[in-house]
Amino acid sequence: MSEKRVLAKKYLNPYTDFGFKKLFGEEGSKDLLIDFLNQLLPEQHQIAELSFKNPEKMAGTAKERKAIFDIYCQTANGERFIVEMQKAKVKYFKDRALFYSTFPIKEQVKKSEWNFALLPIYFVAILDFHYDEDEEKRKFRRDVCLKDQDGDVFFDKLHFKFLQMPLFTKQAHELESHFDKWVYFLKNLENFDHIPAILNEPIFQKGFDIAELSHLTPKQFDAYQRSLLEYAEVKNVSDTSFEEGMVKGKIEGIIEGKIEGEKEKAFAIAHNMLAKHFDLTTISDLTGLTLDEITALARSEKT
Repeated sequence: MSEKRVLAKKYLNPYTDFGFKKLFGEEGSKDLLIDFLNQLLPEQHQIAELSFKNPEKMAGTAKERKAIFDIYCQTANGERFIVEMQKAKVKYFKDRALFYSTFPIKEQVKKSEWNFALLPIYFVAILDFHYDEDEEKRKFRRDVCLKDQDGDVFFDKLHFKFLQMPLFTKQAHELESHFDKWVYFLKNLENFDHIPAILNEPIFQKGFDIAELSHLTPKQFDAYQRSLLEYAEVKNVSDTSFEEGMVKGKIEGIIEGKIEGEKEKAFAIAHNMLAKHFDLTTISDLTGLTLDEITALARSEKT
Protein backbone atom coordinates (compact mmCIF):
# COMPACT_ATOMS: atom_id res chain seq x y z
CA MET A 1 0.00 0.00 0.00
CA SER A 2 2.77 2.43 0.94
CA GLU A 3 4.39 2.02 -2.50
CA LYS A 4 1.27 3.45 -4.14
CA ARG A 5 0.83 6.46 -1.91
CA VAL A 6 -1.76 8.48 -3.78
CA LEU A 7 -2.23 11.36 -1.35
CA ALA A 8 -5.67 12.68 -2.24
CA LYS A 9 -5.66 14.28 1.21
CA LYS A 10 -2.76 16.42 2.35
CA TYR A 11 -3.30 16.08 6.10
CA LEU A 12 -4.28 13.21 8.37
CA ASN A 13 -7.61 12.70 10.11
CA PRO A 14 -7.13 13.68 13.79
CA TYR A 15 -10.10 11.54 14.89
CA THR A 16 -8.31 8.32 13.95
CA ASP A 17 -6.33 6.62 16.70
CA PHE A 18 -3.13 7.17 14.71
CA GLY A 19 -3.86 10.82 13.95
CA PHE A 20 -4.92 11.63 17.50
CA LYS A 21 -1.74 10.10 18.92
CA LYS A 22 0.46 11.72 16.27
CA LEU A 23 -0.82 15.19 17.14
CA PHE A 24 -1.18 14.88 20.89
CA GLY A 25 0.44 11.69 22.19
CA GLU A 26 4.11 11.87 21.25
CA GLU A 27 7.10 13.49 22.92
CA GLY A 28 7.74 15.68 19.88
CA SER A 29 4.25 17.18 19.99
CA LYS A 30 4.08 18.01 23.69
CA ASP A 31 4.03 21.73 22.99
CA LEU A 32 0.90 21.26 20.86
CA LEU A 33 -0.82 19.37 23.66
CA ILE A 34 0.17 21.92 26.29
CA ASP A 35 -1.06 24.81 24.15
CA PHE A 36 -4.38 23.09 23.43
CA LEU A 37 -5.07 21.97 27.00
CA ASN A 38 -4.22 25.37 28.42
CA GLN A 39 -7.18 26.74 26.46
CA LEU A 40 -9.46 24.40 28.43
CA LEU A 41 -7.91 24.51 31.88
CA PRO A 42 -8.41 27.21 34.53
CA GLU A 43 -5.76 29.82 35.28
CA GLN A 44 -4.43 28.03 38.37
CA HIS A 45 -3.80 24.86 36.34
CA GLN A 46 -1.98 26.16 33.29
CA ILE A 47 0.49 23.47 32.25
CA ALA A 48 4.22 24.17 32.27
CA GLU A 49 5.42 20.55 31.98
CA LEU A 50 3.76 17.19 31.29
CA SER A 51 4.56 13.50 30.95
CA PHE A 52 2.59 10.52 29.62
CA LYS A 53 1.55 7.36 31.41
CA ASN A 54 0.76 4.38 29.19
CA PRO A 55 -2.99 3.64 29.65
CA GLU A 56 -2.79 0.39 27.65
CA LYS A 57 -1.06 -1.30 30.59
CA MET A 58 -4.18 -0.97 32.70
CA ALA A 59 -5.75 -4.41 33.07
CA GLY A 60 -8.82 -5.31 31.08
CA THR A 61 -9.08 -2.09 29.09
CA ALA A 62 -6.13 -2.07 26.68
CA LYS A 63 -8.17 -2.30 23.48
CA GLU A 64 -10.61 0.43 24.41
CA ARG A 65 -8.02 2.72 26.01
CA LYS A 66 -5.62 2.91 23.08
CA ALA A 67 -7.09 6.31 22.18
CA ILE A 68 -6.90 7.59 25.76
CA PHE A 69 -3.95 9.38 27.35
CA ASP A 70 -3.18 9.79 31.02
CA ILE A 71 -1.18 13.00 31.23
CA TYR A 72 0.64 13.99 34.40
CA CYS A 73 0.95 17.77 34.51
CA GLN A 74 2.75 20.40 36.54
CA THR A 75 2.17 24.15 36.74
CA ALA A 76 4.92 26.78 36.77
CA ASN A 77 4.68 26.98 40.57
CA GLY A 78 5.01 23.21 40.97
CA GLU A 79 1.36 22.23 41.55
CA ARG A 80 0.61 18.81 40.06
CA PHE A 81 -2.59 17.46 38.52
CA ILE A 82 -3.73 14.83 35.99
CA VAL A 83 -5.49 15.14 32.64
CA GLU A 84 -7.16 12.12 31.07
CA MET A 85 -7.81 12.75 27.40
CA GLN A 86 -9.81 10.69 24.92
CA LYS A 87 -11.65 10.83 21.63
CA ALA A 88 -13.09 7.29 21.37
CA LYS A 89 -16.67 6.75 20.23
CA VAL A 90 -18.18 4.15 22.52
CA LYS A 91 -21.57 3.03 23.74
CA TYR A 92 -22.59 4.37 27.17
CA PHE A 93 -20.10 7.19 26.72
CA LYS A 94 -20.95 9.08 29.91
CA ASP A 95 -20.78 5.90 31.98
CA ARG A 96 -17.38 5.08 30.56
CA ALA A 97 -16.12 8.63 31.04
CA LEU A 98 -16.88 8.30 34.73
CA PHE A 99 -15.36 4.80 34.84
CA TYR A 100 -12.17 5.88 33.07
CA SER A 101 -11.77 8.81 35.43
CA THR A 102 -11.35 6.32 38.28
CA PHE A 103 -8.10 4.96 36.82
CA PRO A 104 -5.97 8.04 37.54
CA ILE A 105 -7.66 8.13 40.97
CA LYS A 106 -6.66 4.53 41.75
CA GLU A 107 -3.16 5.14 40.42
CA GLN A 108 -2.59 7.62 43.26
CA VAL A 109 -3.05 5.01 45.97
CA LYS A 110 0.16 4.56 47.94
CA LYS A 111 1.18 1.29 49.57
CA SER A 112 2.66 3.04 52.57
CA GLU A 113 0.70 5.21 54.97
CA TRP A 114 -1.52 7.55 52.95
CA ASN A 115 -3.97 10.29 53.98
CA PHE A 116 -6.17 9.98 50.82
CA ALA A 117 -5.22 13.43 49.50
CA LEU A 118 -5.80 13.35 45.73
CA LEU A 119 -4.40 15.35 42.85
CA PRO A 120 -6.98 17.26 40.78
CA ILE A 121 -8.17 15.34 37.71
CA TYR A 122 -9.55 16.69 34.42
CA PHE A 123 -11.24 14.33 31.95
CA VAL A 124 -11.10 15.89 28.46
CA ALA A 125 -13.03 14.33 25.56
CA ILE A 126 -12.83 15.49 21.92
CA LEU A 127 -15.78 13.86 20.20
CA ASP A 128 -16.83 13.75 16.55
CA PHE A 129 -20.34 12.61 17.47
CA HIS A 130 -23.30 13.74 19.57
CA TYR A 131 -23.49 12.10 22.96
CA ASP A 132 -26.56 14.12 23.98
CA GLU A 133 -29.66 12.22 22.90
CA ASP A 134 -32.01 15.22 23.00
CA GLU A 135 -31.09 17.65 20.24
CA GLU A 136 -32.45 20.68 22.09
CA LYS A 137 -30.12 19.99 25.03
CA ARG A 138 -26.95 19.66 23.00
CA LYS A 139 -24.00 21.93 23.79
CA PHE A 140 -20.71 22.15 21.92
CA ARG A 141 -18.71 22.53 25.12
CA ARG A 142 -19.73 21.21 28.51
CA ASP A 143 -17.68 21.76 31.68
CA VAL A 144 -18.86 19.49 34.48
CA CYS A 145 -17.91 19.16 38.14
CA LEU A 146 -19.59 17.81 41.27
CA LYS A 147 -22.10 20.31 42.71
CA ASP A 148 -24.76 20.27 45.44
CA GLN A 149 -28.49 20.99 45.22
CA ASP A 150 -27.84 24.76 45.20
CA GLY A 151 -25.35 24.62 42.36
CA ASP A 152 -22.35 25.21 44.62
CA VAL A 153 -19.18 23.23 43.89
CA PHE A 154 -18.96 20.32 46.35
CA PHE A 155 -15.70 18.74 45.13
CA ASP A 156 -13.18 20.71 43.09
CA LYS A 157 -10.78 17.91 42.16
CA LEU A 158 -12.76 16.07 39.47
CA HIS A 159 -13.75 17.89 36.28
CA PHE A 160 -15.13 16.72 32.93
CA LYS A 161 -14.72 18.74 29.75
CA PHE A 162 -16.65 17.46 26.73
CA LEU A 163 -16.37 18.92 23.22
CA GLN A 164 -19.04 17.78 20.75
CA MET A 165 -17.19 18.79 17.60
CA PRO A 166 -20.14 18.54 15.16
CA LEU A 167 -21.77 21.39 17.07
CA PHE A 168 -18.88 23.79 16.36
CA THR A 169 -19.96 25.63 13.21
CA LYS A 170 -17.80 28.76 13.19
CA GLN A 171 -16.06 29.65 9.95
CA ALA A 172 -12.60 31.24 9.70
CA HIS A 173 -13.89 34.83 9.83
CA GLU A 174 -15.93 34.05 12.95
CA LEU A 175 -13.09 32.76 15.14
CA GLU A 176 -12.79 34.88 18.26
CA SER A 177 -10.15 33.20 20.42
CA HIS A 178 -7.12 30.93 20.39
CA PHE A 179 -9.41 28.14 21.61
CA ASP A 180 -11.69 28.73 18.60
CA LYS A 181 -8.66 28.39 16.35
CA TRP A 182 -7.73 25.06 17.93
CA VAL A 183 -11.22 23.63 17.45
CA TYR A 184 -11.36 24.95 13.87
CA PHE A 185 -7.96 23.36 13.22
CA LEU A 186 -8.99 19.94 14.57
CA LYS A 187 -12.41 19.86 12.96
CA ASN A 188 -11.20 20.83 9.47
CA LEU A 189 -7.63 19.52 9.41
CA GLU A 190 -8.24 16.57 7.09
CA ASN A 191 -9.92 18.79 4.49
CA PHE A 192 -7.36 21.60 4.36
CA ASP A 193 -5.08 21.71 1.32
CA HIS A 194 -3.01 24.60 2.69
CA ILE A 195 -2.56 26.54 5.92
CA PRO A 196 -5.35 29.14 6.13
CA ALA A 197 -4.30 32.68 7.03
CA ILE A 198 -6.16 32.61 10.35
CA LEU A 199 -4.00 29.64 11.47
CA ASN A 200 -0.68 30.90 10.08
CA GLU A 201 1.14 31.10 13.41
CA PRO A 202 3.95 28.94 14.84
CA ILE A 203 1.94 26.49 16.98
CA PHE A 204 -0.44 25.61 14.15
CA GLN A 205 2.33 25.61 11.55
CA LYS A 206 3.97 22.84 13.59
CA GLY A 207 0.62 21.02 13.83
CA PHE A 208 0.21 21.11 10.05
CA ASP A 209 3.79 19.90 9.59
CA ILE A 210 3.22 16.93 11.92
CA ALA A 211 -0.10 16.12 10.24
CA GLU A 212 1.17 16.23 6.66
CA LEU A 213 0.82 12.75 5.17
CA SER A 214 3.82 13.14 2.89
CA HIS A 215 6.02 13.38 6.00
CA LEU A 216 5.05 9.91 7.24
CA THR A 217 7.40 6.98 6.75
CA PRO A 218 6.04 4.03 4.72
CA LYS A 219 5.47 2.11 7.97
CA GLN A 220 3.64 5.07 9.54
CA PHE A 221 1.56 5.56 6.42
CA ASP A 222 0.45 1.93 6.47
CA ALA A 223 -0.43 2.24 10.16
CA TYR A 224 -2.44 5.37 9.38
CA GLN A 225 -4.31 3.61 6.57
CA ARG A 226 -5.28 0.81 8.94
CA SER A 227 -6.38 3.33 11.54
CA LEU A 228 -8.39 5.20 8.92
CA LEU A 229 -10.11 1.99 7.90
CA GLU A 230 -11.02 1.19 11.50
CA TYR A 231 -12.42 4.70 11.88
CA ALA A 232 -14.40 4.41 8.64
CA GLU A 233 -15.98 1.12 9.71
CA VAL A 234 -17.73 3.00 12.50
CA LYS A 235 -18.06 6.52 11.16
CA ASN A 236 -19.23 5.80 7.62
CA VAL A 237 -21.87 3.37 8.78
CA SER A 238 -23.26 5.77 11.39
CA ASP A 239 -23.37 8.50 8.75
CA THR A 240 -25.82 6.37 6.76
CA SER A 241 -28.18 6.29 9.75
CA PHE A 242 -27.59 2.80 11.07
CA GLU A 243 -28.79 2.34 14.62
CA GLU A 244 -25.83 2.59 16.98
CA GLY A 245 -26.39 -0.79 18.59
CA MET A 246 -26.76 -2.51 15.21
CA VAL A 247 -23.66 -1.15 13.49
CA LYS A 248 -21.45 -4.19 13.97
CA GLY A 249 -24.14 -6.70 13.08
CA LYS A 250 -25.23 -4.87 9.95
CA ILE A 251 -21.66 -4.37 8.71
CA GLU A 252 -20.99 -8.07 9.13
CA GLY A 253 -24.30 -8.85 7.48
CA ILE A 254 -23.47 -6.73 4.46
CA ILE A 255 -20.03 -8.27 4.16
CA GLU A 256 -21.45 -11.79 4.32
CA GLY A 257 -24.39 -10.98 2.08
CA LYS A 258 -26.89 -12.10 4.69
CA ILE A 259 -29.05 -8.97 4.90
CA GLU A 260 -31.65 -8.60 2.20
CA GLY A 261 -32.57 -5.15 0.96
CA GLU A 262 -29.34 -3.56 2.26
CA LYS A 263 -27.93 -2.81 -1.20
CA GLU A 264 -28.81 0.85 -0.99
CA LYS A 265 -27.05 1.19 2.35
CA ALA A 266 -24.04 -0.69 1.00
CA PHE A 267 -23.84 1.85 -1.84
CA ALA A 268 -24.07 4.67 0.73
CA ILE A 269 -21.08 3.23 2.59
CA ALA A 270 -19.20 2.79 -0.68
CA HIS A 271 -19.97 6.42 -1.57
CA ASN A 272 -18.45 7.65 1.69
CA MET A 273 -15.41 5.42 1.35
CA LEU A 274 -14.82 6.61 -2.24
CA ALA A 275 -14.91 10.17 -0.93
CA LYS A 276 -12.13 9.20 1.50
CA HIS A 277 -10.18 7.59 -1.37
CA PHE A 278 -10.17 3.98 -0.16
CA ASP A 279 -9.04 1.52 -2.81
CA LEU A 280 -11.78 -0.38 -4.65
CA THR A 281 -10.80 -3.79 -3.30
CA THR A 282 -11.09 -2.63 0.30
CA ILE A 283 -14.50 -1.08 -0.40
CA SER A 284 -15.64 -4.31 -2.01
CA ASP A 285 -14.44 -6.37 0.97
CA LEU A 286 -16.29 -4.17 3.47
CA THR A 287 -19.57 -3.65 1.61
CA GLY A 288 -20.04 -6.88 -0.30
CA LEU A 289 -20.47 -4.95 -3.56
CA THR A 290 -18.69 -6.22 -6.65
CA LEU A 291 -15.75 -4.37 -8.15
CA ASP A 292 -17.87 -3.65 -11.24
CA GLU A 293 -20.57 -2.05 -9.08
CA ILE A 294 -18.04 0.10 -7.21
CA THR A 295 -16.28 1.09 -10.46
CA ALA A 296 -19.62 2.14 -11.96
CA LEU A 297 -20.43 4.14 -8.83
CA ALA A 298 -17.06 5.89 -8.99
CA ARG A 299 -17.56 6.76 -12.63
CA SER A 300 -21.05 8.14 -12.03
CA GLU A 301 -19.76 10.37 -9.22
CA LYS A 302 -16.97 11.74 -11.41
CA THR A 303 -19.55 12.49 -14.07
